[in-house]
Amino acid sequence: MKRYIYICVALTFFLASACQKLERDIDTTVGQDEVFSKESYTKNRLSALYADLPSGFLEVDGAMLASATDEAEHTLETSDIQLFNIGSWNPNLNPDNPWSKYFKAIRNANLFLENSDSVDLDRYKNDPSQQTLYFNKITEIKRWKYEARFLRAFYYFELIKRYGGVPIITKALSRDDDFVGIQRDSLDKCVRFIKSECDSVLGASIVINGVRSTLIPYKYADAELGRVTKGAALALKAKVFLYAASDLWNTPTWAGSYAQPHLISMQTNVERSVRWDSAQRVAKQVIDLPGTSYALHSSYTDLFKTDQSYKNYEHIFVRRGDNTNDFEKANFSIGFENGKSGTTPTENLVDAYEVIDGTTGAAVAFDWNNPTHVTNIYNFGATGTRRDPRLNANIIVNNTTYKSRTMEIWEGGIDGKGIDLATKTGYYLKKFLDDGLNIASGLDKKSVHGWPLMRLADVYLWYAEALNESNPGHADVLIYLNNVRKRISVAMPVVTGGKTQSQIRDIIRHERQVELAFEGHRFWDVRRWMIAPVTLGASISGVKIVKSGTNFQYTLIPEVEKRVFEPKMYFYPIPQMELLKMSSWSQNPLW
Repeated sequence: MKRYIYICVALTFFLASACQKLERDIDTTVGQDEVFSKESYTKNRLSALYADLPSGFLEVDGAMLASATDEAEHTLETSDIQLFNIGSWNPNLNPDNPWSKYFKAIRNANLFLENSDSVDLDRYKNDPSQQTLYFNKITEIKRWKYEARFLRAFYYFELIKRYGGVPIITKALSRDDDFVGIQRDSLDKCVRFIKSECDSVLGASIVINGVRSTLIPYKYADAELGRVTKGAALALKAKVFLYAASDLWNTPTWAGSYAQPHLISMQTNVERSVRWDSAQRVAKQVIDLPGTSYALHSSYTDLFKTDQSYKNYEHIFVRRGDNTNDFEKANFSIGFENGKSGTTPTENLVDAYEVIDGTTGAAVAFDWNNPTHVTNIYNFGATGTRRDPRLNANIIVNNTTYKSRTMEIWEGGIDGKGIDLATKTGYYLKKFLDDGLNIASGLDKKSVHGWPLMRLADVYLWYAEALNESNPGHADVLIYLNNVRKRISVAMPVVTGGKTQSQIRDIIRHERQVELAFEGHRFWDVRRWMIAPVTLGASISGVKIVKSGTNFQYTLIPEVEKRVFEPKMYFYPIPQMELLKMSSWSQNPLW
């Protein structure tokens, strides 16, 4: 008969405990001692720790985080994602508030670490013929513990980039513990904790019969690319170092007279140049890490296809998804049966994709006042004045073929304005979508989606950014920036020398915008660069498309939607319910 396993866990270390039900088909109710002592249950508990990794497909009330940036507009106006855009969020109402989620995940990791050594292996240990298997299982359990430590560090990074300094908890607190004395740790201490956890994973080893073996591999085979590796640990360390060197975490003056700047900025006794140097050094270590075979995928488009999204050597750490078509239903154009349009790219982003001049071969910014640019607005051919190929890979534009038909995004077309939930910007999302799925009634096909958490092109741009700040003019800055631009399927003209540090800084930021579009980075990048008032606070634009015979007229719409960004939004507010429980805590600045 079917029974249930109950494991009591605290939803956060502030809340009273609740029960999480893990359903299994078993003959008897399993107690806590057996859960902790049985190998299969321990392995399942490790797998469950991965479940809280971010997946950006439907991240905020069915919308991508891109729709809270200048990358996109979500067509459903009642989605909570719009609260970011109109500035109508606060400590009681935050569209993206994973405080409880990540502290619950951290507690589960702590619980795993405290109890994973309780696995009963006596049947192997006491059998002389099973000694090799016994030592293999000991090694495996030790490896699981380091995976748990990495995941705990990853969840802490997700917290601090939102809230600043948070309490570092390394034991599984229960409702019987005294929470009164718990305080938020400094941002600097949180960074050092994440760094130390990553270092522990990188150095993890075990000695059996006098032989030392590495516990965490540099990289797994394709089928296991969602698991923790040395590459992932080093990349997380590099990423947190990049944030620690960036403007936001080193410029507390935006917060006015906030009494606890240590919660939102790094310590002041370390030179900023030292932080940038650490960031570039660790990013380069990721690039040079032996045994990984990391390399840019030759096809930018295939990199994000569902059957390729975790089966290539560009991805360093991926959130493995379920077999589903929810993302397609949410984002296929309203012109397809069951499509809801969802994340519609803005003209702000489209304009960021450069034009390759048909005469000189140089890459230049798109200019609405240049008739040649407008005439060739969506030319993705191999000759003539044409656009960066990544535009076509990421975004569906008017009068192109998608899912075996012409996209009619012009006014009056089946994908155009005038239809409920149709795009307001003149574009639809292409990146990540499986165009082979038919979501029409009766044809409910599905596929597995993988969300890239860290990939090599991102690391190249971390390295170029940090090196440009710590050692401007170093040859590697342009080498690794251009490595991204020169990907075989992209083949953009290279950035040449003779530019100032400030110019290179802007070029790197631009490259991140177009290369990493819709991957969830823009929301955080513009904050750490402290340019959010002129990006997230600017109106989003679109294009008006009018069809006349076989020709189209494209006109810029300067303001599709007015957006709001205030300095307090650099960090999320601490949830009001947590402040009520922790009366000694102060709210984040300006909220």
